[in-house]
Amino acid sequence: MATTKEHPRMSTRVLRTPGGGLSLRITPRAAIVVALLAIAVFFLGAVSMTTGDYPLSVGEVIQTLFGFGDRSTEFIVTTLRLPRLLTALLVGGALAVSGAILQSLSGNPLGSPDFIGFTEGAAAGALLTIIVVHGGMLQVSLGALVGGVVTAALIALLALKGGVHTFRLILVGIGVNAMLIAFNSYLITRAAWQDGLAAQAWLVGGLNGRGWEHVGPVAIAIAVLLPPAFVYGRRLSLLEMGDDSAKGLGVPVQRSRVVLLGVSVGLCSIATAAAGPIAFLALAAPQLAKRLTRSSGPGLAAAALMGMLLLVTSDLITQQFLAGLPVGLVTGAIGGLYLAWLLVSRRGVSRAAR
Repeated sequence: MATTKEHPRMSTRVLRTPGGGLSLRITPRAAIVVALLAIAVFFLGAVSMTTGDYPLSVGEVIQTLFGFGDRSTEFIVTTLRLPRLLTALLVGGALAVSGAILQSLSGNPLGSPDFIGFTEGAAAGALLTIIVVHGGMLQVSLGALVGGVVTAALIALLALKGGVHTFRLILVGIGVNAMLIAFNSYLITRAAWQDGLAAQAWLVGGLNGRGWEHVGPVAIAIAVLLPPAFVYGRRLSLLEMGDDSAKGLGVPVQRSRVVLLGVSVGLCSIATAAAGPIAFLALAAPQLAKRLTRSSGPGLAAAALMGMLLLVTSDLITQQFLAGLPVGLVTGAIGGLYLAWLLVSRRGVSRAAR
């Protein structure tokens, strides 16, 4: 049985296994925020399953999930709505955790896959598959995954000089991201109009037409990548203190950064492969979660739930009010407003510090 120990100054509780091999520090505020976010995600998920062109009651959805619904209800629930909802939850959680890791490693709230090039790299792989290979949905997803991984490897190689240093990684990533944006625009301008339309639609990012073939791969990838994310994520707070301090506390700095960077790239690539480049979600979700929990660390659990909440909410908005337009339009609008607010608030802080 796990034991608890309360920190005398920080009002935190530490859960420990009997042997002391594993421990988890929990603050009451963070635990409450995580619980409320989980409830909100569950509620909005229920709304997503019951509303639409063919409204259903909660009882009808539950009966169908247990195999007691009629054929039409089963098609709506298990073929249309449930895969779309699960894709939104998995993609939102994966992008948020990826963004939280990168922001913590870089020490910069703008350190997100959207700015460092990982998302554009995945988009380049997908565009090449659409325009050059004329591949289907599965091939496009595979191309996006390969593109994201190759781009991350290229950025790491260019930034690698005596170890992985986050400042140089951010600069190299921004440069590669700019080149990839130009490359992707070139691909679209040179494509046939049908391929160009398909590529442009994919670049917006969306959940329309997502089925079980999208849920399976992203679920497997998350099941593989989340455990090391949370295990190594405990070291992020120590890495934020600086290399010397982290080494003094026994943290293998370079190995931890390489593993965390690989996890972040994997989560971002598989999420982009499943739903396209969902704009600004990886940027905004970790910061919003951190402001709610007021935690000094990255708060991966809260970030994941916030990412799920934002994407499910955005998808509901598109379905109910925007005639099923790509969800990336809504996340882009929300993220743009958040980015403007973040830059203005940072400007105010910098002026006050003078």
